[in-house]
Amino acid sequence: QVRLVESGGGSAQAGGSLKLACAVPGNIFSSCGMSWWRQAPGKELEYVAHISTTGTATYKHSVEGRCTISRDNAKNTLNLHMTSLKTEDTAVYYCSACEHMGQGTQVTVSL
Repeated sequence: QVRLVESGGGSAQAGGSLKLACAVPGNIFSSCGMSWWRQAPGKELEYVAHISTTGTATYKHSVEGRCTISRDNAKNTLNLHMTSLKTEDTAVYYCSACEHMGQGTQVTVSL
């Protein structure tokens, strides 16, 4: 069973920053495009960012310029660095690689 494990969530104040990480099995990491998703309370799961196997990144419009998705090839880790946090960034964040998805990590942003 493929297991993706997110970490780095927590609480932050608006305007602050957080860095999320996702540990991905090596055989999946090297062959899959990977994404971050989030689900806010009472809302549907939404795409946040994607990075291809060659490192090309794309972002949801509302986070572009505030989030950076990256791949650490040495550690088989997918990262999401979030800055200038807003209360509307509060959600459970999930990573995915191909059809596999992690269990999520909570991010809570307060004023």
